[in-house]
Parts: sequence; C-alpha cells; structure tokens
Amino acid sequence: MTQLQDVISDLTAEGEELDRLVEGLGADGWALPTPAPGWTIRHQIAHLTFIFRLAELAASDPETFGAMAARASRDFDGAVNAALAEYLNDPPETLLARWRAGRESSLKALAAVPEDQTVPWLVRPLPPAVLGCAGYMELFGHGQDIADALGVRREPTDRIGHLAWFATLTRDFGYQARGLTPPAEEFRFELTAPSGELWAFGPKDATQRITGPAHDFCLLVVRRRHRDDLALTASGAEADRWLDIAQAYRGPAGQGRTPGQFATTGR
Repeated sequence: MTQLQDVISDLTAEGEELDRLVEGLGADGWALPTPAPGWTIRHQIAHLTFIFRLAELAASDPETFGAMAARASRDFDGAVNAALAEYLNDPPETLLARWRAGRESSLKALAAVPEDQTVPWLVRPLPPAVLGCAGYMELFGHGQDIADALGVRREPTDRIGHLAWFATLTRDFGYQARGLTPPAEEFRFELTAPSGELWAFGPKDATQRITGPAHDFCLLVVRRRHRDDLALTASGAEADRWLDIAQAYRGPAGQGRTPGQFATTGR
C-alpha cells in the first residue's frame, strides 16, 4: 500500500468513527457547545464539510479552488464564516448527509491524483498524501472537540501516525503564528504509538528532543490539550519552549485549552 492509499484508508476510518459519534444525536445534541468558543457540534461538522470540499476542489478543479483560495487569503476568517453559513441552517440529518457525501467525493478526488504530483493548497502546492495528512489533522482536532462536548473518550489508534509525522513537518508553524524566528536546529521526536511501536523523526544526535506518547503529542499540536495535562518531555530549552507554542496548522493559534480542563474525561 502506498502512502497515499494508506492515508486515504485511515481518513475513511476516522471519518466513520466521527459519524458514529453524531449520527444518533437529536437537534439538542447538535446544538451542544464544544470547547471551541462559540462553536457547537453543528459548527464543527459544518467546518469539516467546508474543508473537505476545498480539498476536493484542489484535487479535481484547481481553477475554482484558486478563486476560492484567493478570496480566503484576503479575509480567511470571513471566508470560513461565510462557508459555515452555507451549512448551519441545514437540519442535522441534511448536514450529516452532506458531510458524508462530501467526504467521500473528496477522498475519491484526492486518491485519483498521481502520488508524484502536487495539488494547489492555501499557501503552496502539496503532494496528495501530505494534503491527506492535513485533512487527518482537521478530522482529529475537530473530532476531539465533538468528543469532548459529548464527554466521550476516543480510543487512540495508530492512524494518528499521519498527524504525528505531519506535525514534525510543520514544526515551525507555532513560531510563525507568533512572529518568532524558528530555530535552525532540527528537533528529534521519539513518540510511542498506541500499539507500543516507537516512531522517531529527526536526527538522532539532535540536542533538542521531544519524547512521550504519540497520542499526547497529537493532542498538543492541534491545541486540544494543555501541555501540563500531557506526558510529554522536552530536552533542551528550545524544545521546552516549543511545547508551549506547538501547532500543526497555519494561522492564529486560537485560545487553546487550560490546564486541567478535561480532568474528568482523561486524555
């Protein structure tokens, strides 16, 4: 199985798991607030539907995607809010159906791109497998918001390896979001997968190192848990600073989470 086939398969499984969290909810459930200020479960699914629609256009209709991306680059928050408005008035069953259909068509479009080519994206073109990993990040992060709203603890799987790897590629985003200069030195990441396998990224002799459970690492880089509530260890002053600012997405960091915020639901 190629990297692209692997990430498509895991995106499919992750999406189906998220569906199972929301498919039985009534209107009151869809209106539950999530830890993201001002966002309900409905907002979370609407956002994911929009993001996967963007990915589908990037893979299958670059011209239309380019026009949408140009508008978003001028006012990203405005573009996101406008896109959400397109979905928020849907009844829950309609929105869920649109999310499922859009996710399926997006993954089909992405899978059809030759793995050695790139597709346009918001900042620069990406190989389809990397764009798939970015999509996994979206699913994982917003899925966590929904799980937290429902008081559900999701069982970690090795699917999170896509996000862990992606977060090492995007190590500098946290610096850039805060107007800081990223260090030239590479980091070493040694992360224990849910299966117990060791995932290692970066030079073995790096002096700046992050170690700990891969699931905790993924929760950190999507800013769904505070570092104080995670079993991650930093060796080196720069690595320690990075644990405070880590994020695997571009743009504003957002509010993040506070220490102890999810003590009753675990990690």
